[in-house]
Amino acid sequence: MSVGVFSAAAIAILTLLGMGARVFVHGDLNAIHGLFSLFFSTNLLICYWEACLYLRRDYIEERAVYWRERQRATGRTPAVEFLTTSVPLGRILSPTVWADAWATYSMVDESYADRRTFGFTVDIANGFFTAVPTLVLYAAFTFAFLPAVGTGILAAMLFWQWTYVSSLYWVSFFVAGRQQHITNRELYTYVVAPNAVWVFVPMFGLYISVRLILDGNYALLGF
Repeated sequence: MSVGVFSAAAIAILTLLGMGARVFVHGDLNAIHGLFSLFFSTNLLICYWEACLYLRRDYIEERAVYWRERQRATGRTPAVEFLTTSVPLGRILSPTVWADAWATYSMVDESYADRRTFGFTVDIANGFFTAVPTLVLYAAFTFAFLPAVGTGILAAMLFWQWTYVSSLYWVSFFVAGRQQHITNRELYTYVVAPNAVWVFVPMFGLYISVRLILDGNYALLGF
């Protein structure tokens, strides 16, 4: 199975589990819940990748050299090569496999092969510190098992840090002038578009958080 297919399948399964649980418990679907089911599921997978970033940081630095040389020799895009790489199911969760996600991304932003940088630090922090709160929020948005005010407070903290940190990542990227070393296609495909998700969806999440706190109920989520 290719790592790209596995990633898409993992996100789809996690998303459908949440939506299916809602149907089972509440008998309906809700667009806002569906959006955040997808967002939380994606973040859970990325949290694992970010843990791998820390656990295989030395290996990533070595692989960055390999991918840079391979790109020069073949002209191929490392990220595409990585995503289409077939990996045995027995190794699909190996941190060494997912280290290449960061080694290939470092062709666009070399800070991920440098543990002294902002991007490296904030991503490993997200990986280790937001997985559990994400699971709690996912469950609360699905089952409403916490008081709405408590869920809103937790959500506001998480969504604010996602919005703030992702915005700062953009700033750090452009201030460092890294856009000068890549094509416009690479800039928009690998830097602007993915991080836009982590800015604008959490911005909407902040609105949801405020409504949960002020309304004191889950009406906006259809409960």
